[in-house]
Amino acid sequence: MNPTAALDLSFLEEGFSARDVIEQNINESSLTDDRDAFYICDLGDILKKHLRWTRALPRVTPFYAVKCNDSRSVVTTLASLGTGFDCASKTEIQLVQSLGVDPGRIIYANPCKQVSQIKYASAHGVRMMTFDSEVELMKVARYHDNAKLVLRIATDDSKAVCRLSVKFGAPLKACRGLLEKAKELGLDVIGVSFHVGSGCTDPLTYSQAISDARYVFDMGNELGFTMDLLDIGGGFPGSDDVDLKFEEITAVINPALDKYFPVDHKLKIIAEPGRFYVASAYTLVVNIIAKKVILDDDNASDEEDEGTTDRTIMYYVNDGVYGSFNCILFDHAHCLPSLHKKPKPDEPLYPCSIWGPTCDGLDRIVEQCTLPDLQVGDWLVFENMGAYTVAASSTFNGFQRPDIHYVISRPSWQHVQRISSQGLPPQESCLQEMLVCCGRESVVEMPTKSCQTHVV
Repeated sequence: MNPTAALDLSFLEEGFSARDVIEQNINESSLTDDRDAFYICDLGDILKKHLRWTRALPRVTPFYAVKCNDSRSVVTTLASLGTGFDCASKTEIQLVQSLGVDPGRIIYANPCKQVSQIKYASAHGVRMMTFDSEVELMKVARYHDNAKLVLRIATDDSKAVCRLSVKFGAPLKACRGLLEKAKELGLDVIGVSFHVGSGCTDPLTYSQAISDARYVFDMGNELGFTMDLLDIGGGFPGSDDVDLKFEEITAVINPALDKYFPVDHKLKIIAEPGRFYVASAYTLVVNIIAKKVILDDDNASDEEDEGTTDRTIMYYVNDGVYGSFNCILFDHAHCLPSLHKKPKPDEPLYPCSIWGPTCDGLDRIVEQCTLPDLQVGDWLVFENMGAYTVAASSTFNGFQRPDIHYVISRPSWQHVQRISSQGLPPQESCLQEMLVCCGRESVVEMPTKSCQTHVV
């Protein structure tokens, strides 16, 4: 199923949480043989992240990295909250602009762009775009009438989980030549961007990159450009189960910004958070479709032996690394499950591995963990599954993507409405789009066991 297809958007009743919706969906699914994997996405969690961002980085406007999760409901929520958008392709620009987002809230942050897509950006008013080479400057000069260019510089991303400077970013020694070339071509360079890499483990990397950006800013000003945009990129964690917390990073960024870019109303500072906004909003629930018990002796079999704990268990579930768990391969994620049902206090635990449903030996989700002796039909829950999961999943072997159920509490919905009513979203209300993208044109409340669902 396409992750942006029409889905139910439910209001959580007071006192209920996304976990209650998980329980409800499990109970309903358990009445049938179609115990398919599914997601619960709490859009209220995205609001909480936005408020957390504005408190921790008051000078920095977030431009959400659409590539991280391009769910229409997610993008619509963020558009309603007034964020900008980091787009890397024509399709991402189309998605954002289809919500009525003004092109001034979009940065085409791909330093290596296809000519046809540069033309598309030009035709649709998207002016801000990054570059890191002379070839890119020449393409933009030829195919974009009014670009506002941002020079992406390389950073030391050696302490990041996913390194990006191996592919993008101009070294400092090349920046003057690039700026001079832009001047020669009659292009307008308005600022500097960088990205310290995803999963950054050393916050001082941001401080050094901001210092480097100041150096290039001054260089641009000397050459006659009006440098008024700083883009500090992404790399911010999306959950708190990490060694380096979000506020530990911002505690380094804010003083560095104040030191190298003192408050100036003409300067705009943006960032490109992706996983920060969506990772913790998504919970994935999978079903055990098969198991294999391996006894630690020469007579290993699949038969149960209640009198021994000398066994390992292989569990097979109905989503895997070719689907939602592609984040293990592409994003270096470590995914560990929690149990849908709490184990009994004296229930024995066994060494286990967890595997996806495809006929590929690569399709292993967890190499080793400890779980009780679960049965086919039982459920496992994976939290923090919103970043680089749905967006990069495939239907390899014919296994379909999980359905996504969107929920939000009524207070969170009302808070988003208040922010939206302040005039941040352009043109028609992006909140109405949240109903439209869920296949709804009006709201009638139908109470269920734990939530109220939008229906026609």
